[in-house]
Amino acid sequence: MKPSAFDYIRADSAEETVSLLARHGEDAKILAGGQSLMAMLNIRLAQPAMLVDISRCQDLDYVRVENGNLVVGAAATQASVETRATLASEVPLLGMAFPWISHFQIRNRGTVCGSVAHADPSAELPLCLTALQGEVVLRSQSGRRVLKADDFFQGMLMTAVRPGEIVEEVRFPLQQQGARYAFREVSMRHGDFAIVALAAVVTDGAIELTVGGVADRPIRKRWERIAGDDLDTALNDFAWELEAQGDAHASAEYRRHLVRQLGRQLIGKAST
Repeated sequence: MKPSAFDYIRADSAEETVSLLARHGEDAKILAGGQSLMAMLNIRLAQPAMLVDISRCQDLDYVRVENGNLVVGAAATQASVETRATLASEVPLLGMAFPWISHFQIRNRGTVCGSVAHADPSAELPLCLTALQGEVVLRSQSGRRVLKADDFFQGMLMTAVRPGEIVEEVRFPLQQQGARYAFREVSMRHGDFAIVALAAVVTDGAIELTVGGVADRPIRKRWERIAGDDLDTALNDFAWELEAQGDAHASAEYRRHLVRQLGRQLIGKAST
C-alpha cells in the first residue's frame, strides 16, 4: 500500500511552521525524521492533506544545557544527542537507552521530539522522559505551553498536542546529585519494539521504576526505600496494576514476569 495523495512544503523556521499549522489545522502533519510517520502513511493509518517538513529549520535544530535540563529541539536527530560527548554525565539514563533504540541508521534520521510526539508506549524516549519527569514544550501561533511528561502522554499514540501546535522541544532533567540509574528492555530481536522496557532511578530515600511496553503509555511508580519481601510484593502489585495484555509477541503473564524480575534486577543494579 502507498500513501494517499498529499501536498508537501518545507518550512524554513519555527515561525513559518506554526503559521502553516494554523492555516491548515488538523489536515497538516509535521515531518521531521519521518521514521514513524512514513510507515503510518504507507499503511494509511495517517492520511494528512499536507506534510510540513521541519528538517531544515535551523532554529529547531539544537541540543543544549539550559536551566538544569538537556533541551532538544524538534529538528535535532537522535544521533546528535546520542553522540554528544557529555551525555553520560548530563543525562546518564539517555546514554543507557540510546543503544536499544532501533538501529543506528534509524537514529541518524529519527528525531527525539518525533519519537516523543508519536507516543508509542514501547518506545524508549517517551519512557526516559517519563522516568526523569521531563517536560514537553508545545508551540502554536498563540504562544507556548509547557507540560510534564505525565500530562503529555494520554494513551497509545495519543498526546495532549492540539491542532495547530508543534512539539517545539523536550527537556530532560540533568543528573540528580546522588541519583543512580539503570535501563533494560526485552524484545524479540535487538532493535525491535520492546516487549517490556524498564528504567530505574534510585536515590538514598526513594526508588522509582518506570515501565514501557505494557500499559498504553509509560507508567512510573515510586516507593520509599524498601528491599527483600517488601520490594517483591511492591513489584508484583505494580505488575498487576499495569493491566498487561497479551499479543503475538508475548503473553500478559510473561510481561508481568518481566516487570517483577527485571524490575528487581534494575533496582538492585541502580542501588549499588
